[in-house]
Amino acid sequence: MKKLVVLTGAGMSAESGISTFRDAGGLWDHYPVEQVATPEGYARNPELVIKFYNERRKQLLDVQPNAGHRGLALLEKRFDTTIITQNVDNLHERAGSSHVIHLHGELTKVCSSLSPNDPRYIRELKPDEYEVHMGDKAGDGSQLRPFIVWFGEPVPQIETAIDYVEKADIFVIIGTSMVVYPAAGLLAYVPPRAEVYLIDPKPVDVHSARPIHVIAKGASEGVKELTELLIADR
Repeated sequence: MKKLVVLTGAGMSAESGISTFRDAGGLWDHYPVEQVATPEGYARNPELVIKFYNERRKQLLDVQPNAGHRGLALLEKRFDTTIITQNVDNLHERAGSSHVIHLHGELTKVCSSLSPNDPRYIRELKPDEYEVHMGDKAGDGSQLRPFIVWFGEPVPQIETAIDYVEKADIFVIIGTSMVVYPAAGLLAYVPPRAEVYLIDPKPVDVHSARPIHVIAKGASEGVKELTELLIADR
């Protein structure tokens, strides 16, 4: 079974109604990144940051995976599929994808403020627990914080992601601007023999001279076309 590795960004979930950060009218227009997505912002005003992610978490209750998410999950029947996502939502999992690597953390999880990546203190929240409060403590006694990789923090899953990319037979990029590192650098690890596809309705500079099959569509229509191409080639 061929190894299919898919890198997804905000454009993957936009059709489900998840606000993107970078586009006009996106979340950064309302909340400066320095306030809600940096360790310094959290240190200055943890209550604001916790409230921001509570709102993002509650949004998950009102959205559903789109046809793109579901289409990627169906590809597991034909390919050894790994999803590497920059998104912090759980839509890939809810669509049925069984192997998802979250580079930037997971919205439905909380962790220790002192040791964010200590697995002993990372826990999944049930939907009725999505409201985190000041004073809610992790197992080490520190304030529970969102299990999110903020700007300026290391990306613990990047080495795992690279391991999968280096073995890919097919590499697909969906809905990411390819400007946020280290995720944007994953293309450099794709084997020369692998096929590469890019799904995005807008032009994306991937900073690579290698041949790339561009599907200039949104996630749902793009994954449908990708599936037809991949199956026709087999």
